[in-house]
Amino acid sequence: MRMLKVRVLPLEPFFFQKLSRRLLIYFSKIKPPQTPSNRRPKTRFFVNVKTILPHLLLALCLVAAIAHAQSGDKPGEKQESRVPKEKIPANPPLAPADALKTFKLPPGFRIETVASEPLIETPIAMQWDADGRIWIVEMPTYMPNPAATGEMEPTNRISILEDTDGDGKMDKKTVFLDGLVMPRALCLAYGGVLVCEPPALWWYPIEAGFKPGKRVLVDKNFAPAGLKNPEHTGNSPTWFLNNWIISANHTYRYQRVDGEWKRQPTTFRGQWGMTMDDWGRPFYNSNSDQLRTDLVPSEYYFRNPFFRSTAGLNQQPLKDQTVWPGRVNPGVNRGYQSGTLKPDGTLNKYTATCGPAIYRGDKFPAEFRGNAFIPEPSANMVRRMVLTEKSGEISGVNPYKEAEFLTSTDELFRPINAYTGPDGCLYLVDMYHGILQHRVFLTSYLRKQAEDRGLDKVTRRGRIYRIVHQSAAPGAKPQFASAAPADLVNILAHPNGWWRDTAQRLLVEKSAPSAIAPLKTMSLQHANPIARLHALSTLDGMNQLDAGTLAQALEKETDTKIHATVIRLSETAFKTDKEKLLPKLTALATSKDVSIQSQLAFTLGEAKDPAAESAMITLARNAGSNILVRDALISGLALREADILDRVFVDPSWKEKFVGGDAFIGALGKSIFQQAKATNVNRLLEKITTKTTPQWQTLAVLASLNVSNTPASKGQPAPRIKLVKLPAAPPALAALEKSTDKTIQAAAKKLDQLLVWPGKPGVVFPVIRPLTDAEQKLFATGKAGYEATCAACHQLHGYGQDGMAPPLNDSEWVAGSTEKLARILLHGVGGPITVQGRKWDMDMPGHGTFDDETIAGVLTYIRREWEHPYDPVTPDFVKKIRAATAGRESAWTNEELSKLK
Repeated sequence: MRMLKVRVLPLEPFFFQKLSRRLLIYFSKIKPPQTPSNRRPKTRFFVNVKTILPHLLLALCLVAAIAHAQSGDKPGEKQESRVPKEKIPANPPLAPADALKTFKLPPGFRIETVASEPLIETPIAMQWDADGRIWIVEMPTYMPNPAATGEMEPTNRISILEDTDGDGKMDKKTVFLDGLVMPRALCLAYGGVLVCEPPALWWYPIEAGFKPGKRVLVDKNFAPAGLKNPEHTGNSPTWFLNNWIISANHTYRYQRVDGEWKRQPTTFRGQWGMTMDDWGRPFYNSNSDQLRTDLVPSEYYFRNPFFRSTAGLNQQPLKDQTVWPGRVNPGVNRGYQSGTLKPDGTLNKYTATCGPAIYRGDKFPAEFRGNAFIPEPSANMVRRMVLTEKSGEISGVNPYKEAEFLTSTDELFRPINAYTGPDGCLYLVDMYHGILQHRVFLTSYLRKQAEDRGLDKVTRRGRIYRIVHQSAAPGAKPQFASAAPADLVNILAHPNGWWRDTAQRLLVEKSAPSAIAPLKTMSLQHANPIARLHALSTLDGMNQLDAGTLAQALEKETDTKIHATVIRLSETAFKTDKEKLLPKLTALATSKDVSIQSQLAFTLGEAKDPAAESAMITLARNAGSNILVRDALISGLALREADILDRVFVDPSWKEKFVGGDAFIGALGKSIFQQAKATNVNRLLEKITTKTTPQWQTLAVLASLNVSNTPASKGQPAPRIKLVKLPAAPPALAALEKSTDKTIQAAAKKLDQLLVWPGKPGVVFPVIRPLTDAEQKLFATGKAGYEATCAACHQLHGYGQDGMAPPLNDSEWVAGSTEKLARILLHGVGGPITVQGRKWDMDMPGHGTFDDETIAGVLTYIRREWEHPYDPVTPDFVKKIRAATAGRESAWTNEELSKLK
C-alpha cells in the first residue's frame, strides 16, 4: 500500500479546511483497481472504500495528535500546569457591579464603573475631547476564539461616549467609524482624528454631527504587521509637549503643517501604550519590562551615525520586575515554565505589561502626582511606581511592600491602558476578555487553560473604570472646545495636565493671532513654571517663538528644567538670529545643573559655529564625567571629531588627566575609526604619537578601538571587523609598536588588526561584485521594507537596541547562511541566540505576510548595506524556502537553525 506522507505542523487558523483540501488532492491521485467494471473516463472520480480507509484513519489519528499544537509552542517543552486544579477558583464573567467587589485598593481610594457592556465591546484605547466626551477604539474581533477565527471581520469601530445626565457614567454612544479591521489606535488632532487601521494611519476630519469626512492617508506603513501580529506594531499616537505626535512600537513622529502631514524619524519606544510627564518626557513599557523613559529628546542621536551610545534613552527606573497579584495566575502563556509563577501560583514577574500613565491630575494627594500607574492584565493588577529624579536620573520604587496599588480576584479583569482624566481621577480601560494572548504566540498550555475553564467564551465585553480618592470629588466636566483664544491661554496654568495639554493642542491647531501676545506674556511672567513651559511650547507649535522672547527667557528663567527647554527652543531661531542667542547660550557652559548641561550639549551641536565648538569643549571639560552630557556632545559632532580633537590636544586645560576626559577623547576617536576615512585616521594617529600629546590622551584613543575577539558562534562565521583602508603603511603604527609602554604595545597590536593597506602581508582586498540593475531594484525594495518594519527594533543604522533587538550591522548572522535568514524572516526566531558574543533572549516575530520579493529585498539590503559585501538573495530562493517550510507558524530556535548550512 502506498504510504500517506503528512507533515506534523502547528495548528493554524482554518487548519482543518486546509488539511481536508490537501487530503482530497492526495486521494484524487490514488488509482482504484483497474477492472472492467470500474474503467471510466478520467474526468470522473470514484473512491474505493477499502483503498481509502487506511489513509483516512491515519489522517484522523494525525489530526487528533496535533489538534492542540499552537504557534507559541517551543520544540521539546513539557507543558504541564503548576497550579493544582483545586486551587484555581471558578471565574464566570461578572456583572460590572459584582466585578467592583473584587478590587482591592489602598485606604481612601474607591473604583467606579464609567462604562460597560453592552454600551461598549472590547475597548482597547481612549481619549477625551475638549468637551469631555470619550472617544474609544472597540475591537470585538480580537481573539474571539483560540484560533482567532473571524478576527479579520470588519466589525470593529471608533465610538464616542457621553454622559448626558451628569451622573459620571456614560449613557450615550455614537459610532464615528464602523466596519474597521483590527483598528488599534486613535488620536484627536487638527480638527479630526487619527485612526490606525493596519497597515495604515489615517486622518479623518470631524464634520457636523460627528460624521467622518474624507480620510487622508498619513502613513501607509504605520502598522505593517498589524493584521498578522497585533502585539508588535505601531500604536498609541499621542500629542506631546513638543507638538509632535509620538507613538509606541514605532519609529516615526508626525505633525501637520499648512495642511500637509509630515513625519520624522524617532527612536523606537515600547510595545503598547504611551504617556508623558509634566516636562514632556515619554514613558512606555514592553510586556516583561514595567517602565522605561527617555530623559532627553531622542532625535538628537540620529545626527551622528558613527556614534552608537545613546545615554538618557530607554532608561529603566526600576529593575525589579516582581509583581504581587491578588489571585493565582495559571492563565498566563508560559505558566508551565519554571519561574513564571511563584510557588503560591501567582505571577512572579511582569509578562503582559502595557498602557502606563503618569498621573498628572489634581484630585489625588500631592504625593501621587508624577507617579506611574502600570497595568498588568495577565496578573489582573495595576502597579503604582513612585518616581524620583536626582542628578538627571529617574529612579522608581513600589511603595507597597509585597503588594500592589490595585488588584482583583477576577481573572477576566484585563486593564490594558491607564489615563489621567479631565476630572483629575485615574481611568482604566478593561478589555474584560478571556484570552489575552494573541494566537501568534499562544501556547497549547494557555489554550487548554482557556478551554477547560471557559475563558475562551468570554468575548465582546469591556469596562472603563475611574479611581477616585476620598479627599477630593472628581472635577467638573470640561467644555472648552469653542473657547476663546484668551481663555485657552489661561487654561495653560490649570493644575490638571490633561487640561493644559488639550488647551495647548487647540491653540496650536487654531493658531489665532490674538493668542500670541498673552502667550508671550505668560512665557516670561507667569508665576507658575508649568504655565511658562506650556506657553513657550505653544508659541513654538504656532511658529511664533521669536528670538527676542527666547533671549529674554534665557536671561530671566529660574527653573532649570524650563531653562533647558528654552535652550532647546532656541534652535528654532538659529537660521535667522543665531548671533543674538549664541552668546547667551555659550555663557551657560559653566552651569552646574545637569538638565542645562545636557540640553546645552545637544543644542550647541546644532549651531555648527566655532564659538559653539569652544563652548562644547569647555562643557566637556566641566561636565564630561557625566555620560549624559558626554554623549550629547558627541552626537552633535559628526564629521567634526578630528577638528575637535586637534583643539583638545593643544588645550592647556586638558593636559592633566581628569574624570571623563579619557571617555570623551576615546568616543571622538572611536567615531573617527568608525567612519574609516583614511585622511582623518592618519591625522589622528599622527597626533597621538606627537611628543607633546600627553600619554593618557594617546591611551584614551587606543582604548576605544573596536576590535572584537569574540569567537564564532556554532554554525556561524566570526563577527565582522570593520577595517580602515589606508593608502600606505602609517608611520604612527610603527612608532606605537616601538613604545616601551606595554599598554601602548598591546593597543598597537589591536590597532594593527584594524588597518590595512596595499602590500600589507596577509591582506587581500576582497572584490565586491556590483549589483545588477535587477539586484539594485531589489535592494531599493528591501531598503523601503527595512525602514518601514525592521528599523523599529534594529534601528536605521543597524546597530540594534538594548533590550529590544540585536545588531545587524557587522553581524555574523547577516554574513552567514541565507537558509537561516530566510527562515527567520518568514517565521521569526526565539531566543536565546548569540550575536557578536552577546546573548539575546527574546522573540522576533516572523513576517511571512511579506511577498517573496520584499523578503528577498530586505535580506539583500542588510547583506549589502553598512559596507557589507555579501551576495544578494533572490525571490526564487525565498519562494523555495517558503514552500519547504509551508504551514509552519512557530518561530525557529537556535538549535534548529544551527543544523542548517
